[in-house]
Amino acid sequence: MELCIQNIREDIDKYSTFSMLPRDISQQIFNELVYSQRLTDISLEAFRDCALQDLHLGECPGVNDSWMDVISSQGVSLLSVDLSGSDVTDSGLIHLKGCTNLQALNFNYCDQISDLGLNQLVLMILWSLNGLNVEKRFRANSNRPIDSCTFKEEILGLSNLTSLSFRRNDSITAQGMSAFASLVNLVKLDLERCPGIGGGLVHLKGLTKLESLNIKWCNCITDADIKHLSGLTNLKGLQISCSKLTDIGISYLKGLHKLNLLNLEGCPVTAACLDTLSALASLLYLNLNRCHLSDEGCEGFSKLRKLKVLNLGFSDITDACLVHLKGLTNLESLNLDSCRIDDEGLANITGLQRLKCLVLSDTEVGSTGLRHLSGLTNLESVNLSFTMITDGGIRKLSGLSSLKSLNLDARQITDSGLAALTSLTGLTHLDLFGARITDFGTNYLRNFKNLQSLEICGGGLTDAGVRNIKDLSSLLLLNLSQNCNLTNKSLELISGLTRLVSLNMSNSRITSAGLKHLKPLKNLKSLTLESCKVTANDIKKLQSTDLPQLVSFRPE
Repeated sequence: MELCIQNIREDIDKYSTFSMLPRDISQQIFNELVYSQRLTDISLEAFRDCALQDLHLGECPGVNDSWMDVISSQGVSLLSVDLSGSDVTDSGLIHLKGCTNLQALNFNYCDQISDLGLNQLVLMILWSLNGLNVEKRFRANSNRPIDSCTFKEEILGLSNLTSLSFRRNDSITAQGMSAFASLVNLVKLDLERCPGIGGGLVHLKGLTKLESLNIKWCNCITDADIKHLSGLTNLKGLQISCSKLTDIGISYLKGLHKLNLLNLEGCPVTAACLDTLSALASLLYLNLNRCHLSDEGCEGFSKLRKLKVLNLGFSDITDACLVHLKGLTNLESLNLDSCRIDDEGLANITGLQRLKCLVLSDTEVGSTGLRHLSGLTNLESVNLSFTMITDGGIRKLSGLSSLKSLNLDARQITDSGLAALTSLTGLTHLDLFGARITDFGTNYLRNFKNLQSLEICGGGLTDAGVRNIKDLSSLLLLNLSQNCNLTNKSLELISGLTRLVSLNMSNSRITSAGLKHLKPLKNLKSLTLESCKVTANDIKKLQSTDLPQLVSFRPE
C-alpha cells in the first residue's frame, strides 16, 4: 500500500479523481501529498467528493479561497480542517456551510480572517445543522416575537464543534468574540497572540464544557477579563502568560477545582497568589516563569503538594525559597533557570525522588552542589548550561543511569568531563555547546549509541573527530557549528547518517563542492551552513533534485 501511494504521489498529474476509492485509501493519498508538499490547487481537484474526514493543510503552500470549494465537497464526512498559515479570507469560509459535522477547525496565522468571517462561520455551522429553513421553522413554532440574536441563543447546543484555534490573529476583536457564545459544545479554544480580544472573554461565560483555553501572549487581558472565567468549572488547562493579570485576577480562579494546568509566565503576580492556588485541588502543572517572584511569601509553595511540574525560571528567589519546596515530593519537573541559587540550596531537593527533569542553567550552582543530585536516580533530563561546573563535578552525575538528556553548555568542560559520562549509555540528547572538546574527546562518543541529538559547537574539532560521530546512526539532530577547521570531508563522513532531520555546520570550511555528499540524507528538513562558501542557490539546486523534505535552510 505504501509503495502504491508513493507511486501515485510521483504520478499525481495522471489522476483526475479518487472518488471511487475507499475513503481510508484516498485519505492516505491526500496525507502523503500534503506531507511531501506535492499537493497543489490542480491535484486537489482529484479529491472532490471523496468524503474525506481530515484535511490538515497547515504545512501546504498556496492554500487560498480557491481551494475551499473542493474542501467543502467532503460534506458531512468532514470532521477536521487545518488551514494554518493559508491565505483563506472571510469569503472563503462561506464554503464550509454544508460541513455540518465539523469538530475541529484550525485557522492559526490566517491574518485575512476577521470578525466578519468568524460570525459568518458560526452562523453557517449552526443554521445548516437542521437545514436551510431551520430559522423559519423555529420562528413558526415560537409563541413570541424573536429577533436574530434571540434565535442565535435559542439554538445553542446544535454545533458539533469542539475545538477551535485562531492563533496570531490581529483582526479578531472583543466584539467578534460574541460569535463564540453559540459554540456551547466547545472543549478547546486557542486564541494565543490575538491582541484585540481584551474585554471579549465575557462571551465565554456560557461555554461550560470548555476544558482548555489558551490566551497566551495577549497583553490586553486584565483581571476584569478573568472574572468572566470563574464559572467555567470544567476548565482543566488555562494559559494566560504575558498578560496584565495580577493576584486579584488569580482570586477569580479559586472555584476551578478541575484546573490541573495553569500557565502564568510573565504575569505581574506575586507569591501572595499562592493562597488561591493552594485551593485548586487538581493543580499539577504551574508555570511562574519570568514572574520575578522573590522569597517573600514563598512559604505558600509548601501547600502545593500535588504539583508535578513547577517552573520558577528567571525569578529573584534564593536558597531560602527552596526550603519550602522540600515537601513537594510529587514533583517530576523543576525549572530554576537564572534563579539566585547556589550549591547549598540544592540540599533542599534531595528528597524529591520523583524528579525526572531539572533545569539549573545560569545559576550559581557549581561542582560541589552536584553531589546533591547523585541520589535522584529517576532524573532523565538535566540542564547545567552557563553554570560553574567543571570536569570533576560531572563525575558526580555518572550514577544517574536514567539520564537521557544532558546540557553542559559550559566553557570549563573538556574531554576529561566527556570521559566521565561514558557510563550514561542511555543518553539520547547531549549538548556540549561551548565546551572545549577536541578530536580525542570524540572517541568517548562511541559509547552513546542511542544519541538522537548532539551539539558540539565552538570546540576544536577537525575532520578526524567527525570520524567518531559517523557511526551514531540514531542521530536526528547534529550541530557542529563554530568548528572552523571542518571541511567537505566531514560532510562525506556523515553522509551515512540517513536519519538526520537537522544539520548545522556553520562557520566551517565547507564549500559548494561538498554538498553532493548530502544527497543520501533524504529526511533532512533543516540545513544551516552560514559563513561557509555555499550560496542559497547551491542549496536550492540540491533541494530540488535530492532533498525534497528540506524546508528550512541558511543561507537563504
